[in-house]
Amino acid sequence: MKILVVGGGGREHAIIQKLRENPAVTELYAAPGNGGIAYDATCVDIAATDLDGIVEFAKNTGIDYAVVAPDDPLVLGLVDRLAEAGIPAFGPSKDAAIIEGSKIFSKQLMKKYGIPTARYDVFDSLLRAAKFIQSHNHYPLVVKADGLALGKGVIICENEAEALRAVKEMIEDKRFGASGSRVVIEEFLTGPEVSVLAFTDGKVIRPMVSSMDHKRALDGDRGLNTGGMGTVAPNPYYTPEIAERCMQEIFLPTMRAMNEEGRTFKGCLYFGLMLTPDGPKVIEYNCRFGDPETQVVLPLLKTDLLEVMQATTNGTLADLPVEFSDGAAACVILASGGYPEAYEKGKQIEGLVNGRAQDSSVMVYHAGTKADGNGGLVTSGGRVLGVTATADTLERALEHAYAAAGTIRFEGVHMRRDIGKRALAAIQGE
Repeated sequence: MKILVVGGGGREHAIIQKLRENPAVTELYAAPGNGGIAYDATCVDIAATDLDGIVEFAKNTGIDYAVVAPDDPLVLGLVDRLAEAGIPAFGPSKDAAIIEGSKIFSKQLMKKYGIPTARYDVFDSLLRAAKFIQSHNHYPLVVKADGLALGKGVIICENEAEALRAVKEMIEDKRFGASGSRVVIEEFLTGPEVSVLAFTDGKVIRPMVSSMDHKRALDGDRGLNTGGMGTVAPNPYYTPEIAERCMQEIFLPTMRAMNEEGRTFKGCLYFGLMLTPDGPKVIEYNCRFGDPETQVVLPLLKTDLLEVMQATTNGTLADLPVEFSDGAAACVILASGGYPEAYEKGKQIEGLVNGRAQDSSVMVYHAGTKADGNGGLVTSGGRVLGVTATADTLERALEHAYAAAGTIRFEGVHMRRDIGKRALAAIQGE
């Protein structure tokens, strides 16, 4: 089979490495891919949002199956376009991808179908939003851009001044372009956060192993929000009892709600959850694999990934058991100095062998790398590498991941040193 994976980050690299395990896969392509992905797939210089270019390439190359990983092409309707060209693809249709493409849609969906989430209001006027904020006296408060904003359209405001600035930047200053022309202002939820990715074909839903992301740039959950500085799986706060409650109160109702709306969702549905004192609630939906959650979830998947993906596309997921190993996984992100703000690119990366860790049991997923033209790699993004290890316990997985991360060097390299610390404390009952 010839497989095309659309995207070029750490998530896509994790997907590609997992797809390589299937012996039926004879050729793997990535559009656009990156310097590290090039060791595992043929990279094609086509942007993920160039729908015409991707469809033309897929037709001309005889692609048998495509995996559309990032949010933008999904929301733009790439899966539909590929289907029209006779190429089956993993991922939701444009109609279903709106569950991430519009936060207002997803909030209204949850309200309509009684799916637990934070209380909220919607605004398209700076004046109305400002009046609401000035009458509000409970902080923190969360301001969200309606549309896609590269994962940066959610601002947690600690006071009135920050909230007013957030809505002004979105609605009036167009910080996120059209994505911020409408905003959601919602209550701030408290409790442990859990990420749960789930395969669904619109008829059944198969949750994957839970995970815990670490969004802040600095140790102790300080600093700016990033795309994620590391992850661990499973999440110790996500007990079997909570998992069953989420299935009955959130997962199944969401799948059924999308069916009722005529927007049947097929692919990977991501649930960002908060385990509040009042029970689990939805913080956000994503219409695709999370990043960097994928980098700890897929290494624990025992069932063949391609078979699961095809079952979601074909509507036969009920016939396939989806199994995960009992161990644990930990991913440590190596980022460019200064990320998530200004950072330099083009820094030489040392300590890798053909893009891989010196310890062959540890996986290195490339997020922001490119070839230097001399057989080496240089940095080309804020999040550069994800170093992932699996083991029978989380403590051992973290030890291996950090040991391998310590052998990789580039100028200005930055990593958090406390990935998994909260999870270990929860496991130990502290």
